[in-house]
This record gives sequence, C-alpha cells and structure tokens, in this order.
Amino acid sequence: MIKRYTLPEMGGVWTDEAKADAWRAVEIAACEGWGKLGVIPEADVAKIRRGSYSLQRMQEIERVSDHDLGAFVQAFGESLGPEARFVHLGLTSSDVVDTGLALQLKRAAEILIQKSQRLTEILIKGALAYKDTPQMGRTHGVHAEPITFGFKLLQWVEEMRRNQHRLAGAKAEVSVGKISGAVGTHANVPPEVEEHVCATLGLAVDPVSSQIVQRDRHAQFLCTVAVVGASLDKFATEIRHLQRTEVLEAEEPFEPGRQGSSSMPHKRNPARCERVSGLARVLRGYASTGLENVALWHERDISHSSAERIILPDACIALDYMLHLFCGVMEGLRVLPDAMRRNIELSRGLHASQRVLLALIDHDIDRTAAYKIVQGHAMTAWTEGKDFRTLLAADPAVQAHLSASELDDLFDLGYHFKHVDLAFRRAGLLESPPSEASPLKSQGLPARVATPAGAAQGDV
Repeated sequence: MIKRYTLPEMGGVWTDEAKADAWRAVEIAACEGWGKLGVIPEADVAKIRRGSYSLQRMQEIERVSDHDLGAFVQAFGESLGPEARFVHLGLTSSDVVDTGLALQLKRAAEILIQKSQRLTEILIKGALAYKDTPQMGRTHGVHAEPITFGFKLLQWVEEMRRNQHRLAGAKAEVSVGKISGAVGTHANVPPEVEEHVCATLGLAVDPVSSQIVQRDRHAQFLCTVAVVGASLDKFATEIRHLQRTEVLEAEEPFEPGRQGSSSMPHKRNPARCERVSGLARVLRGYASTGLENVALWHERDISHSSAERIILPDACIALDYMLHLFCGVMEGLRVLPDAMRRNIELSRGLHASQRVLLALIDHDIDRTAAYKIVQGHAMTAWTEGKDFRTLLAADPAVQAHLSASELDDLFDLGYHFKHVDLAFRRAGLLESPPSEASPLKSQGLPARVATPAGAAQGDV
C-alpha cells in the first residue's frame, strides 16, 4: 500500500516559522560580520545571538506596518536591550529575505534530490527484473518493433539521473546570498559582512546583485522543477496507456478496499498516475510565472514577491508529493508479461516487416520494389487479419530469394534484443558482457519466448 503523504519534511521548509528562523539566522550572521570589523562590540553580538522573536508578535506588528520583514526586525529587537540598535544595520529587506529564501530553496532542493534518487533506485530494480521481458514497442500508439519492458524502464532510469543533475544545478543556482544594500553597491554594508554571512550559512555570494538576487536564478529552479514534473508525467502517461483495458500490460497498485468509481464497482482506474499528470501541468504554470518574474523594474520592484510566496513553496511541495506518489506506484506496479506476449502476437508478425525488407534488399532486390512487396503483404495482414509470415511464404517473389528457414529467422524476437544488455552496461547496471547462455544472445530467442526467471507476472 502506498504510504499516506505527510508534510513535515518539505512542508516544514515553508512554514512561517521556518521563514522567520532563516531571517533570524541572516540577521545574526550579519551582526557577527559587523563584529569582526569592530563595529559591533562582541558582548553585544553575543546578546544578539540569544535574541528571539514571537511569531504572534510579528503578526500583530505586520497588521499595522504591512511589512513582514520590518515586523520581524521589530519583534526580534523587542527581545533585546540597547544592542537591538545593531540589528539590520546597513541592510535592506531583500538582503535578509533573499538570503533567507536561499536557505529554504537549498533545503527544498536537497529533499527533491533525495526523493529523485529513491525513485531512480526503484526504477533500476524494475529495469533489471524485466530486462528480458518482451514487449511490443509502439510509435504513434501503433505496433512498431519489439523491445523489453526493462529496456523501457531503463530509459526512465537515465532520465531521472539527468533530472538529479538538473536539480543539483538548480540548487547551486539558488544557493546564493546577498548582503549588498539598497541597490547592491555595498554603500552602507561592506562586502566583508556579506562574505561572512554567506560563509556562515553555507551559501555562495551572489557576485553582482541589485537590491535583490536576480530572478533568472529562481526561474531556472522553477523550470527544473517543471522538467522533473514533465518526466513524471511522461512515465505516468505510459502506465495509463498500458493500463487501458484493451492493452493491460501493467497497472498501478490497487489495494483491497480501494474504490475506482462510486458507481461502477469493477473500475480499476490509474487515478494516481492521472494525479501526477495533472500536477505536472500546475508545475509548468509555476515555471511560466517564474519566467515572468525575471523582468523587474530597474534595481528591483516587488511584483515578483507576491507570486513567489505561492509558486516557490507550492512547486516544491507539489513535486515532492508527485515523487512520493510515483515511488509508490512503481514499487507496487503490477506487470503482466503474458499480456505483453499476447499483444505482440496481435499484429500477426508485422513486427518483422523491416527485417524482411532488409533481407530482400540484401538479396539484391531494389529497395523500392522490396518495400512494395513487404508493404503489400503487411497491409493485407492488417486489413484482413491474416498472418504476415504466411502471406510472405506464399509469394513467389519472396520464395525466390528467401528460404523457409531464412524467413523463420526473420521473425525471431530475440534479434531485436541483442543489444539490450549493452544498453544496461552503458547505464552501469551490468558489469560484464552477457554470457553465451543468455536468452537474448544475438542468435535470438525461439519464436515463443518463456517469461524470464524473476520476472513473473506481478509487482516490480
């Protein structure tokens, strides 16, 4: 059963308390920086380190001031004595807000990277389990040539690995602080204070800032979140297709007691995958808003702020939930190898059309003529429900070039899988070449392929 999603980890990054705690850390680090320069006495810095704030008091002040950071500075100062005059010395609000936001985004990115790694590990397990399980490959939704289900999952493994790199890059892009003053010139707060703050908080220094950290960084972060969401949408959409009644090669877990419909008791709907697809659309909208936030007036306006209060927490929480949900889907995925075999046979051997075409060309038949021969029999098989190989075997033009045994070889499924192990080695999941006993050696499988050991009908 998929565990119920709870918010404490990712949700905790975005609470009002977490935001105010980040602001407090920034303000204290700034005072320490001033202390190192001899501007604030060390005894006063020590008292400031012990300062606290009341969230309730902040909210009371903000109701009058309509300025959240100003309310924090006042509430924090009320916990101190005369040394309160040093709090926020030379700073502008965005020094604290943007640097604090960097701390939140850094932590959120770390959580998303961890969840992405977990999903990748689950996909690796499935890819290896079903490496040798034949499945019909489809292009445009139509039967093409055979693949294996593990090979499909291996593509997802590689995509999630790329997403982890993207998230790491996005994390680095937003993990920067700025303590550079009202327009970024350090006129009232020296660079040494900025360097101390960022070093203390584990952030990089934004090399050149205005009143704010430039929003191309946050746009990249949101676009990356949307890209990861798009990958999950892709995976979920594939499962939704495979779960269709007419296909039914795989389906998301359906636990006892679960309901697919309020009116139709038989329904087993891919509702969780559909949920993932729906939320991916929301993430793309957030990315669009993030891009709109890049263009601000001069050294800064505040039009980005109201949007960011929604899109940054929500995007992180939404993707965190999507990763949680899809991990559960893949852990409990019901895979149906027998149905995959049945569906391969639905097209009555048409998967071999390219092999037959290439074989005829190899026997010195003009490509256009060979294509016409193969396509003619393929269309007859398609429209009249006849066996493709039987039609070819009865054609004198084919008999003149291909023997019965050669024709049989062209319909061997194993031919299509001869390089699957290579793909797994390239992905680092196989350490050595396949043994001669491999059921997928280049000489191929028999026309009827047994379900590989360890890949019986069931869960990933």
